[in-house]
Amino acid sequence: MSARILDGRALARRLYLEIAPQVAAFSKQYGRPPGLGIVLVGNDPASEVYVRGKVKAGRDAGFRIDVERLPTTASLDDVLALVERLNTSNPHDGILVQSPLPPSVGPDAERTVFDAVTVQKDVDGFCSANVGRLVQNRAVIASGTPSGVIELLVSEGIEIAGQHAVVIGRSEIVGKPMALLFLHRHATVTICHSRTRDLSALARQADILVAAVGQPGLVTPTFVKPGATVIDVGVNRVTDPLVIDRLFEEGHPKLAVFREKGSVLVGDVHPAVSEVAGALTPVPGGVGPLTIAMLMRNTLATARARAGASGT
Repeated sequence: MSARILDGRALARRLYLEIAPQVAAFSKQYGRPPGLGIVLVGNDPASEVYVRGKVKAGRDAGFRIDVERLPTTASLDDVLALVERLNTSNPHDGILVQSPLPPSVGPDAERTVFDAVTVQKDVDGFCSANVGRLVQNRAVIASGTPSGVIELLVSEGIEIAGQHAVVIGRSEIVGKPMALLFLHRHATVTICHSRTRDLSALARQADILVAAVGQPGLVTPTFVKPGATVIDVGVNRVTDPLVIDRLFEEGHPKLAVFREKGSVLVGDVHPAVSEVAGALTPVPGGVGPLTIAMLMRNTLATARARAGASGT
């Protein structure tokens, strides 16, 4: 068996074909494009890459995208002041705080910062009010990555209702909202994490398995029920040759990339899983493009809500 590849890039392109005309119509009606303010603190290389992708995708679709930068030495008060400025900025309909924040802002800062974003502009769905609405199945805005996973499964005709969905990872950004979105679509949900006993046995019960832990190749074929759908949310840049040797056999295309560049992007799912799973998302090109597409959809939704509320 060789798994069917679930192409997130192709779906994202289709979504932008729907979003772009709506953005143009909004801009014509209200005299300005929907606006997104991105808060980027520090110079984390991965964050720089992610933000560039968001900026390009958003501007290509007609959004106004502004990146507001703070240095690595910024304090929590500095970040909160910037968020508050964006909260009251009329051109900005959405605010995204790029994670992770640097150590200078202090422990548990992300939760504080996420809660500082006004609910009307919380395009990530991370503030406590939006999380509460998600728990109650009343959310208008939900986290981009889990929303993208659902969008992909629906578009590929993969049944969710009545299925057993296992989510490996319990983060506020992916694991918990992913579990809730599955639950709201009538799946039976199991959440696994670092304290889970016999992880592979539990994962092997899944009809839909989501890996979101940031550990290269954690999910091996022993984790996967034959024919299951496997969603790989992990994006890990690997530079260790020992890890590469564990993941890739001679002749694998990513082995050639590693030898040329000294690093390669891999997911949380071992490549050998493709011989067991029925369907599988690639890394890159699976969930990542959909995360950005759902962010843009959320920004358009908040722009419409704000324009409707103000009447302009």
